[in-house]
Amino acid sequence: MLTYKVSVTTGSMLHAGTCGNAFITLTGTEGKSDRIKLQTTGQNMVGETETTTVSTACTLGSLLALKLKKESYFNQEDWFCAKIEVTTPDNDIVHFPCYNWLSINEEIKLRPGEAKKALDEEHDLLKNLRHQELELRKQTFRWRKYKDGLPEVIDADFSLQLPKEIRFSFTKDSEVLYTRTEIQTALSLKGLITNVNPWRNFEDMKKAFRHHKTSVTDYVEQHWKEDDFFGYQILNGYNPMLIECCKRLPPNFAVTDAMVKPFLSGSCLATEMQKGNIFLVDYRRIAGLPAPVFDGKQQYITAPLCLLYKNPEDKLLPIAIQLNQKPGPENPVFLPSDSEYDWLLAKAYLRNADFHEHEANSHYWRTHGLTEVFIVSTLRNLPTAHPLYKLLFPHCRYTLHINTDGRHNLFGPKGVYTNATNLGGQGQFDLMKRWFSEMTYSALCLPEDICNRGLESLPNFFYRDDGQRLWDILDSYVRKMVEHYYLSDLEVKLDSELQNWIKDIFIHGFLGRRETGIPENFQTVGEVVKFVTMVIFNVTGQHSAVNTGQFDFGGWLPNSPNSMQKPPPTRKGVANERLLLDSLPSVRITALGAVFRWSLSTNSTDFIRLGQFPDELFCEDAPLRIIRELQAELSILDNQIDERNKSLPLPYLYLQPKLIENSTAI
Repeated sequence: MLTYKVSVTTGSMLHAGTCGNAFITLTGTEGKSDRIKLQTTGQNMVGETETTTVSTACTLGSLLALKLKKESYFNQEDWFCAKIEVTTPDNDIVHFPCYNWLSINEEIKLRPGEAKKALDEEHDLLKNLRHQELELRKQTFRWRKYKDGLPEVIDADFSLQLPKEIRFSFTKDSEVLYTRTEIQTALSLKGLITNVNPWRNFEDMKKAFRHHKTSVTDYVEQHWKEDDFFGYQILNGYNPMLIECCKRLPPNFAVTDAMVKPFLSGSCLATEMQKGNIFLVDYRRIAGLPAPVFDGKQQYITAPLCLLYKNPEDKLLPIAIQLNQKPGPENPVFLPSDSEYDWLLAKAYLRNADFHEHEANSHYWRTHGLTEVFIVSTLRNLPTAHPLYKLLFPHCRYTLHINTDGRHNLFGPKGVYTNATNLGGQGQFDLMKRWFSEMTYSALCLPEDICNRGLESLPNFFYRDDGQRLWDILDSYVRKMVEHYYLSDLEVKLDSELQNWIKDIFIHGFLGRRETGIPENFQTVGEVVKFVTMVIFNVTGQHSAVNTGQFDFGGWLPNSPNSMQKPPPTRKGVANERLLLDSLPSVRITALGAVFRWSLSTNSTDFIRLGQFPDELFCEDAPLRIIRELQAELSILDNQIDERNKSLPLPYLYLQPKLIENSTAI
C-alpha cells in the first residue's frame, strides 16, 4: 500500500472551525483514491492543522485535483478550510490553496497551487475544472446597472447576498458595528443627534467631540484659520486630487492682477504664472447642483474657484476665492486682506465643496466604485489558477461587502450622505456622473496625473513624493510577476481569460467609452504591467491617501463642513463669528457627519497591511521570492518616511506602507 499524508489547515478567524465531518478524494494522472474521512475539525482547532492518511493500492501519478466535501447530520456550522498539503509517497509536497467556506453537503474541487494560464494547461481534467469554475462564478457574480452614466456594480442588494468568502469576517463585522454604535450613542447621550439648532460657539464644538479626537484633529483645531495650513491640506489632506498649475486664468474667474499683487512678494500675476508658482482649484463640477432641506432649513452649496501662490518660503497660500462660477457684482472675489470673517467664511464654503468632490469622486468612485469593477471582472474571468487572479485577489478583500451596503447606508434614501450633507439626493449622483464623464486612464495613474496637473516640482507635496515611490515599488513588483508568467507579447494576446478580464472592465466599468483611454484589450506585456500596477495602487495606496485622513481633517467641523445652511455671501463686510456659526451645519447634521467620518476612518483589528499575504495563493519559488523583495522595498520606504516625518510639524502618514491596508477594506 502507498500512503499519502494529507494536512488540512482550518482558517484562523473566529468561528472558522466545525464539529462536522469532512471527506476527501485525491485524483491523479494514474488514478483516484477512495473517499476518506478527515479528522474531526473541532472549534478548538481554529487556525490549526490536522493530518490524515490516504492509502492506495498503487500510485495515483501526478496529483491533479482534490475533492473536499462537508457533511453533518446534526452540526450546521460552516467550515473555513484555508489550505491542504499532500505529501506523496515520494515525499513531494503538493499545495492545494482553498480559502473557502464549506456549508453542509457542499463540495469543492481544488487543484494544485501552481499558477497557470489557460494556454499552459495540458490535462483535460484541469481544463474542465477551469471552465466549470468560471461558469459558476459568472452565475454568482453578475453585473447590474446602477445609475445612467455610472459604472455597473455587483448584482446584490445587500452584503448577505454575497458569498461568505468575500464578506466581512465575524471580527470585522462586530467591530464596524461597535465603532458606529459607540460614537452614535455617545453623541446621542449628549443630545447632539436631536439638536437642530446652530452651534452657539466654537467652545461647544470642542466639548462635543472631546472624546473622539486624534493627534491630527488637535492640530487642525489649532491651525484651521491659517492660510498656510489651508494650502497644506490642499496638497496633503484627504483630497490632493484637484489642485493644478495655473498658466492662464479661467475666463469666469474675475480675479485681477491688482487684487492679488499685494500677496505676490513684490511680483505680479503674469510673472508668477510664468514661473509656475500659481495654482488653481476649481469646483466647477458642482455648479448648479440642487441642495436639500434639512429640519425645515434650506441648505446651500457653492462651486468655488481658488487661486493659490507658492511664495519664496515654499508655502502654498490662497490668494483669491470666488464662490460661484458665474462672475458678477453679487459674486465677489474674496481676498486675504478682507476682514477675518469674510475670508474665513469664503474658505469654509470652499472646504465644503471640497468635501463633496472628495467623498463622491476622489474617495467613493475612484477607490471604491472602480475597485468594484476590477474585482467583479476578476471573479468572473480569472480562475483561481490564473497568475493574475493570485496576484489580484488579496487586494479584493471586503470591498464588495463595503460597497454593497454603502450604496444603501451612504447614498440610499435613508443614507447618511443623503441626509447629512448639502448635496444629498440627486445632486450627489449628478456630481458623480460629471466626474465620470471626464475621468481618464491617465488620471488614474499617479505619475501621469501629477505630470498632467503640472505638479512635478511643487515643494512639500508629500502625497506626490510618497505616492511616486510607492507606485515605483508596486510597478517593479507587478513587472516581475507578469514577466515571469508572460514570456512574450504573443502570450498576452493569446490569453483569452486575460483578454476577457480587460474587456469586461472596459464594457461594464467604463461603459465602452474609448475616450477614457482605458484599454479594450492587451497587446503587450507592458500594457498589462501598467494596468495591474494602476489597479493595485488605487485599491491600496490611493485609497489610504483619500480615506484615512477623513476624521483627522474633518473631525474639527469648521475645517471641513458637511453642509452649509446659509446662502453664500454676496458682498463683503457683513460676516462675523455669529454668521459663520449660523452658516455651518446644525448640531444634528454635524453629529451625523462625525459618525460617518469616524466610522470610515477606523481600522478593524483584522487589518492586513500592504504587502502581507496570509492566504498562500502562490506556492512556487519565483513568485514567493518576488513577494519577499516587495516586502523589503516597502520596509525601506517605511523607514524613509519615518525619518522624513521627524522634522515635520504634522507628519504625513497616509502613504506609509505599514499603515496602508492591502485592499479597499474600510
